[in-house]
Amino acid sequence: MNIQHRAIGHARTGVKAVAALEDDLRYAMYEFIRTARGPVSREQAAAHVGISRKLAAFHLEKLVSAGLLRSDFEPVGGLRKVGRTPKVYSPAETQIRISIPERRHDLLAGILIDGVLAEGPQETARQAVMRAAQERGYDAVTSERRRVRAGRLGPERALTLSQRLLKQHGYEPERLSPACVRLRNCPFDPVAQQSRELVCALNHAFLTGFIHGLEAPTVQAVLEPRTGECCVELRASGTG
Repeated sequence: MNIQHRAIGHARTGVKAVAALEDDLRYAMYEFIRTARGPVSREQAAAHVGISRKLAAFHLEKLVSAGLLRSDFEPVGGLRKVGRTPKVYSPAETQIRISIPERRHDLLAGILIDGVLAEGPQETARQAVMRAAQERGYDAVTSERRRVRAGRLGPERALTLSQRLLKQHGYEPERLSPACVRLRNCPFDPVAQQSRELVCALNHAFLTGFIHGLEAPTVQAVLEPRTGECCVELRASGTG
């Protein structure tokens, strides 16, 4: 089953959406409602997939709970009838982009746009992009550092805090040792495959800015490319 929606949703909502759409009946009803030209009743959804109204109601409410549909009470087709107004379903306004592991193409695009807009006569487009990447990395961590009142960071505590914060930016950090954090995925893949040298350099610049924003001079971002993983490791200074 291919699930690709083009907006950004909260990670928890995305997990619930994946679970909800794993059921074939729910997925069929969700597709039907997304392509309908108006709100769909329980009876219509049930008839489309060939189940009872009661069972359809159960599955539809699961889709509402997952944030994929919204429900309301209104006449179907604009026709008012005597009796209770039926419950109807429409696609939720907030769409969801699901990617496991998470991809951050929005971050990559933002860095490239910042670089192009900031390019001046004294630097090349590439230099402007690398500077923009460092600034983005710096900004990504400074507010969180103030919030947690990190204070002076030794290498081990800096790496521990980096692990937690980098998860919020699409990385999958793994602590290989007290002095080394390996980033197991590239959040810019598969775009990175089109120009790996450029994207790896941009990623390294972003993480270098991240470390500077963390105010952790005892940690450095080191280029260490490995197939199928991120190209960068975070290491305590002086370790190989």
